Amino acid sequence: MYELNQVSDRCYYIQSPAKIGLVRTGDTSVVLIDSGNDKDAGKKVLRLLEGKGWTLEAIYNTHSHADHIGGNRFLQEHTGCRIYAPGIEYDFTRAPILEPSYLYGGNPPSELRHKFLMAQPSRVKELASEDLPDCMQMIPLPGHAFDMVGYRVDNVIYLADCLSSEATLAKYRISFLVDPKKYIETLLQVREMEADWFIPAHADATQEIRSLCDINIACVREIADHITALCTQAQTGEDILAALFAEYGLTMTMEQHALVGSTVRSYLTYLSEAGRIVPTIRNNRLMWQAQS
Repeated sequence: MYELNQVSDRCYYIQSPAKIGLVRTGDTSVVLIDSGNDKDAGKKVLRLLEGKGWTLEAIYNTHSHADHIGGNRFLQEHTGCRIYAPGIEYDFTRAPILEPSYLYGGNPPSELRHKFLMAQPSRVKELASEDLPDCMQMIPLPGHAFDMVGYRVDNVIYLADCLSSEATLAKYRISFLVDPKKYIETLLQVREMEADWFIPAHADATQEIRSLCDINIACVREIADHITALCTQAQTGEDILAALFAEYGLTMTMEQHALVGSTVRSYLTYLSEAGRIVPTIRNNRLMWQAQS
């Protein structure tokens, strides 16, 4: 873990729970794409950089989830590097309490205030195209997070969390999404991209991305169909969530209730906007029913 892998003259990735991109911008200067999940990740990355004699100039976050920004604060404190995040991800990175608050839908309990859902805040700037090194291009990849982006450097594309590995999908089935419609659109866009290497954060680096895009798209459509089928009779969101956990053999915890529950609510919005289900209030409960 935390081995450095080179994929082009100046492009690398650091193997970690959420892959960290590394791009050489000069003889000894580098920038990172994300920073790992916590302070310990930051320490390991810093040791790697020091071992190579490299100076960290900046961190370009793809989105604000804690496993991608958790090393920001440590690395910034020890290197003085700049940190950038795109769109609304800037706000969440600056104020990480927004992440568990959003997932929970209110003031989050202590069970959701931990490093896996709430990173340490860092001094961050909202990313604009002029902030990027000349060799980097920002690619919008919404769906998994509101304003998630990837980065193209030469003929290498860093894809952040827009794809899960086949093994991850088999184990957890329901990937976290804020917008299934935009997620499918993103995957259809990625499917047509050409590059020498694709670097997803949670799947193997690969030179062929289409088959994994197809697997992820099929999974989203399967879950959407399953939720629609569950709504043949009017169901509450909690009823649907419990049925999905039973169907896919998932274990309910406070964290999983927040993560999967938020994702299921996003599916309900997606299906409602597509005209496949409709919301209704019955006995003071919000319920969902498939269109006849």
